[in-house]
Amino acid sequence: MWAETWADLADLVLPAECAGCRGARLPLRQGVCPACAAELAALRPTRVRPTPAPPGLPDCVALGAYHGVVREALLSYKERGRHGLARPLGRLLAEVVAEAVGPRGPVLLVPVPATARAARARYGDHLRRLARHAAVRLRAAGWPVAVASPLRALPRPDSATLDSAGRAAAAAAAFRTREWRVPAARRAAAGRTVVVVDDIVTTGATLAAITRSLAGAGIPVSAAAVLAATVRRRPGGTAPAPGPGDGRG
Repeated sequence: MWAETWADLADLVLPAECAGCRGARLPLRQGVCPACAAELAALRPTRVRPTPAPPGLPDCVALGAYHGVVREALLSYKERGRHGLARPLGRLLAEVVAEAVGPRGPVLLVPVPATARAARARYGDHLRRLARHAAVRLRAAGWPVAVASPLRALPRPDSATLDSAGRAAAAAAAFRTREWRVPAARRAAAGRTVVVVDDIVTTGATLAAITRSLAGAGIPVSAAAVLAATVRRRPGGTAPAPGPGDGRG
């Protein structure tokens, strides 16, 4: 916890490049320059679906495509130690959740859990941080929101090295229930729309796998909300390979 706090403070206090364009000596607000902030503000959450979609994949909404400012901001947050970006990215994620849910109502956010190795490398679970900030934003807008983490992630190979079949196989064996947390999560899910949150969707294998794991624990998932979706180069083509540090499917 203290390591995460100091990392956040360092990101806020020390001079840094723009997280979106990596430009130096630019005026920054929330970690990005005015041009990148305007580009992020112009994005509108849209429904996305990988082709082919894996069995069990819920309806999925993404803020934007995984390139440009969105990609650079996510990499800065996850891989370059810019932990202070959790707040602005969490606020953007809140917009995606609102679009995924529809009319305002009680929501339970379930972030895709990080492996122990990833959490150590990133001074904490980066998606749990995003989910917390998204929940704060939604509550401020009048949404009753809870956050639960009833699953744990097991070690698995880097998805950047796998094809679609390999990602699906790795994702299927990637999660286990935290038995002591399941009853509370199940109670929290009652009467709420359950939304799984992730940073990137590529093949949908991770989201489908965690949806199945939650359903098996008695927590039915209604939708998934992500910040970015990889895009296909052409109709019927394959999705671009994830960049360095991408570990999701």
